[in-house]
Amino acid sequence: MNRRNRTLLVLLVAVGLASAATYLVYRAVSRIPERQVEVASVFVAVAAEDLPVGTMLTKDQVKLVGWPKSSPLQGAFSSPDALVGRGLVQSVKANEPLTETKLAPTAAGAGLPPTIPPGMRALSLRVNDVIGVAGFTVPGTRVDVLVTLHTNDTTMSRAVVSNVQVLTAGTRYDQEQAKDGQPIPTTVVTLMVTPEDAERITLAQNTGGITLVLRNPLDVTPTDTKGVRLASLLGDPDPAPVVKVEKTGQRRVVVPKPAVAEAPKFYSVEAIRAAKRSEEVIK
Repeated sequence: MNRRNRTLLVLLVAVGLASAATYLVYRAVSRIPERQVEVASVFVAVAAEDLPVGTMLTKDQVKLVGWPKSSPLQGAFSSPDALVGRGLVQSVKANEPLTETKLAPTAAGAGLPPTIPPGMRALSLRVNDVIGVAGFTVPGTRVDVLVTLHTNDTTMSRAVVSNVQVLTAGTRYDQEQAKDGQPIPTTVVTLMVTPEDAERITLAQNTGGITLVLRNPLDVTPTDTKGVRLASLLGDPDPAPVVKVEKTGQRRVVVPKPAVAEAPKFYSVEAIRAAKRSEEVIK
């Protein structure tokens, strides 16, 4: 047998032995019984489907799943009966645990009212694509409310309320059709405001035009501006009119003239050096 044949024979024997060893190891491993470690668990109620805000829960919308007992879930429920008839104050996804913080108080009902915290109010505004920031005023975002007033003397725009949370946008049908982060084409936006802010926004809506300004949710600094007048777009703002009461009891509106900045004063110094005379200007 020559060298080439001997090399080929050794290679074939090695491949055959490796294949046989691999098969035997596979058979041995596959015959090992599975070992299951039992983990202590409890039953927790979760949502059986995606549920929007204001939904009144029914038995078909709640199911029980196992939850590790070593990691208890605060405010969880172990029975669906305790959830039936309670409204949601937050939207939940399928298989998301239902906790006390996501539910309205017992007998509070469902819909929008239970989602309003004590001391706050829900105020709806009529908007369009421009006022509603192209539909991106979705629930959970925060906005500033600007008003533009037109008077006989001037036109002024100013932020009357800042850092207001958008409670809902559009009807329930609009909210169910929209996806997370996508614009909602709507003509109504509901804001969560204090009673004082509700009065300010209502007055602004009935006396002028309002605009919503979208802001970063992490920016909580109140908007404190003096507003912009029409005259200030092309120059310094006009002074506000002053109402003076004369001795006769008549009221007279006086518009003060804008202050004119004084021209800077310059001083000249004449210096004589030998036969040279020079003049220097000092500001």
